[in-house]
Amino acid sequence: MYGTGAIGQHGPMPVLTHDEAQTRAQLLDVRRYSVELDLTTGETFESRTVIGFTARAAGDTFVELKPATLRSATLDGRHLDPERLDGNRLPLTGLTEGEHELRIDATMHYSRTGEGMHRFTDPADGETYVYTQLFLDDVQRVFAAFDQPDLKAVFALTVTAPDGWTVLANGVTTHHGDGRWTAAPTPRIPTYLVAVAAGPWHSVRTEHRGLPFGIHCRRSLARHLDEDADEILDITRQCYDRYHEKFEEPYPFDSYDQAFVPEFNAGAMENPGLVTFRDEFVYRSAVTDTERQTRAMVIAHEMAHMWFGDLVTLRWWDDIWLNESFAEYMGYQTLTEATRFTDTWTDFGIGRKSWGYDADQRPSTHPVAPDPDKVPDTASALLNFDGISYAKGASALRQLVAWLGEKDFLAGINTHFARHRFGNATLVDFLDSLAEATDRDVHTWAAAWLRTTGVDTLTRGSPPKPAPGASTSTATAAARTA
Repeated sequence: MYGTGAIGQHGPMPVLTHDEAQTRAQLLDVRRYSVELDLTTGETFESRTVIGFTARAAGDTFVELKPATLRSATLDGRHLDPERLDGNRLPLTGLTEGEHELRIDATMHYSRTGEGMHRFTDPADGETYVYTQLFLDDVQRVFAAFDQPDLKAVFALTVTAPDGWTVLANGVTTHHGDGRWTAAPTPRIPTYLVAVAAGPWHSVRTEHRGLPFGIHCRRSLARHLDEDADEILDITRQCYDRYHEKFEEPYPFDSYDQAFVPEFNAGAMENPGLVTFRDEFVYRSAVTDTERQTRAMVIAHEMAHMWFGDLVTLRWWDDIWLNESFAEYMGYQTLTEATRFTDTWTDFGIGRKSWGYDADQRPSTHPVAPDPDKVPDTASALLNFDGISYAKGASALRQLVAWLGEKDFLAGINTHFARHRFGNATLVDFLDSLAEATDRDVHTWAAAWLRTTGVDTLTRGSPPKPAPGASTSTATAAARTA
């Protein structure tokens, strides 16, 4: 996700704790979701979900869902009482070891504030568009799910949409007539990255290296998108090619669509195969070259997530910084190397870095990489989604690359991708992969730079002992300068 300081308004519901997520991950292996969405029913939409999963032992757990109406639920053919839905949790009790099938049939609310399935009617022409934004725990507003990042699964989506609409999703979509669309099943991805965008989109399509590329916007912005389509697609191709020079793992999905959607509550979101952007990036008038550079940076940032975040996903939200810091660093670096925007680090120093400095001097500062016990639930994870997770973390990674050398850094990254592809990983896993590519002590580096808070103080000679409770990181210039 590209951060702009805007975060969705999360309604009151029980939040998932880290302890609950760990317990559920130990119990369940989730294999596949088959999801059917009917978008033709007016002010609400229909959601039917079949989840195939395995219980590693006998036990109890729950599935998340926040419906307008829960019509029915069955577990292995046994009916579950809809009245047992407690807030957003439906208990699944008496699980036996082995395979299970859960079926949920529900009516769901559209969102007007960007969470779940957002619905927008364009005042310019009266056309309606819907799209999902499921970060970080909003999949349950669209369909039933075990909503945590380390329960990755294959997702197969079927969508029924009004006549004249196009349906976009994580995989290539096929129209079967009568408004029915299916999306190619995904590889194993987390729940928060499932994506659907449906409406009478204006689309510009092409192909690059055998992969379908597309850019999309609402019809009333068609002329403006067409004016910039060559630039947007050129940047996309250049970044795609450069990432393939850096990463041994090829792009892991079957298509690459970029949808510029209305009323988006963030900057952009790295859904595999279907990146969503706020449609203010479809410029309606003359803009500065810096604004064009910003748009290009967001394109590069989100594409970096296809590997770091989508292919390899955090295990818990304490590591959200690594997703964002990596995409931030790699986006600026790749834009500089591969496009006409060769001065992007100056923009980073002037604009983004000050965001990190500002956040790091507040009483609410936190380490770039907080300990897991400092992120006890999903609500607290959102508090760490700030300039520290983006700008300070990217600055630290840039320093790390300078210290290790880019060759060793990329060797470690490629080990990380190969070791954890379509799986989950932690900061320790990341550091272990880097350590195999270098003689540098990356674990000590991480303790000094990522586990401390506050603006750094560089001194000559031995570092002074910090005052009790002091938040400022202090170390010798020799130890802390790359």
